Amino acid sequence: MATSSFDLLHNFLTRRRDANYHTRTLKSLFFLMPTTLALATSLFILLYISSTSNLFFIYPHHLQLTHPASGASINREKPTKFFSVSPPRIVGIRKIPRFSKKDGFLEQGEAQSDFKLHMGSHGMYFNDKELFHDRDVFFENYKEMNKSFKIYVYPHRQDDPFANVLLPVDFEPGGNYASESYFKKVLVSSHFITKDPSMADLFFLPFSIARLRHDPRVGINGIQDFIRDYIFNISHEYSYWNRSGGADHFYVACHSIGRSALEKAIGVKLNAIQIVCSSSYYLSSYVAHKDASLPQIWPRQGDPPNLANERSKLAFFAGSMNSPVREKLLQNWKNDSEISVHFSHLPTSYSEELLRSKFCLHVKGFEVNTARIGDALYYGCVPVVIANHYDLPFQDILNWKNFSIVVATLDIPFLKKILQGISVEEYSILQNNVLKVRKHFQWHLSPVDYDAFYLVMYELWLRRSSSRIKI
Repeated sequence: MATSSFDLLHNFLTRRRDANYHTRTLKSLFFLMPTTLALATSLFILLYISSTSNLFFIYPHHLQLTHPASGASINREKPTKFFSVSPPRIVGIRKIPRFSKKDGFLEQGEAQSDFKLHMGSHGMYFNDKELFHDRDVFFENYKEMNKSFKIYVYPHRQDDPFANVLLPVDFEPGGNYASESYFKKVLVSSHFITKDPSMADLFFLPFSIARLRHDPRVGINGIQDFIRDYIFNISHEYSYWNRSGGADHFYVACHSIGRSALEKAIGVKLNAIQIVCSSSYYLSSYVAHKDASLPQIWPRQGDPPNLANERSKLAFFAGSMNSPVREKLLQNWKNDSEISVHFSHLPTSYSEELLRSKFCLHVKGFEVNTARIGDALYYGCVPVVIANHYDLPFQDILNWKNFSIVVATLDIPFLKKILQGISVEEYSILQNNVLKVRKHFQWHLSPVDYDAFYLVMYELWLRRSSSRIKI
């Protein structure tokens, strides 16, 4: 039968439609394929994590704690709710070697035992022995530092017009900024000093910010000009600054005025190592990793106080109302019976409040400094640090999670719940570690191994150049 023109046209259009259909189908498949593969991959990853999570996490209901005093086992069935102040981290567990008395860190009567790991109800790992990030590395480096580390101090005569600023004080330092004077006084008489600059690992800029502040010839408004002129003078009289742009130089300052002291000496600000009490990342003059935190410690004579007192208060803070963070603390806890917050006259002495409190709050004020941390440690009170983004003293050395609590400023409304979530056993471990670590937060005119002076020196040793520049 002859095919009509209509049939030919119909067949042509049908084949054309079918071809377009298949083309669209193929395009759809190609479009959906990446999405399908991505979903399949995500499901596979989730299934893998779910099936292997037990390899990485120890859940509280499987946990057996060891009481730090009696050594008895403590089973915890239900974890206490805790508001995390930092993202959870996977913690690797490794065997730690034994250490002997010669290491100098085992207390009298303390047994030599293997590393014991304690996991708190809120997921933090507590350790009743280890106060360091890596004890082996610290001891090895400490010995090397004591043997080889050398500092050159720019020399100045007793009759220099600014001898009071450039030379160590001739009396025992005192006051809130004594750390700055203690360090310089002890350094210049230590075995770390060399008179040969070719042997120096670092060069010390000996000006004192605190003493410049009180010098009527300089004052607060003249500090920037003084430091600018000082750097100009030493860079023209000596060759050491120019060869590195100041990168192998350092200075020490505890007063908060140091944050603006370098505005006219940019080379110091950007290159030199700054050992300062105000170590906030929000300060443009502070550079994390290059600079380090200096512990702000009041000079105290004699042995620490008797710590047998019952600690009836959960937490304590006293200070000036000089920051939004402290205002938030007052708004949330001013009338609380367990958290004692004072911004006026204390009904009892400051030391008594520290002695009767379990936790002592270190809350960011106008500046972030460390005076209250030193106070808390001295009186056996566990420090609670409420300040975002700043370096704690000796944080390259000490494991602060084992003797303090860090709380984000946003979590101030949950402060009581956080502190109450720490069990009796966990608190006992924290406080025992406080008593062990406080010897690292003491100044001595004749330095003692592992005291504040030696740990500051260790922080500097970590920041020295790996290869000495030849003069």
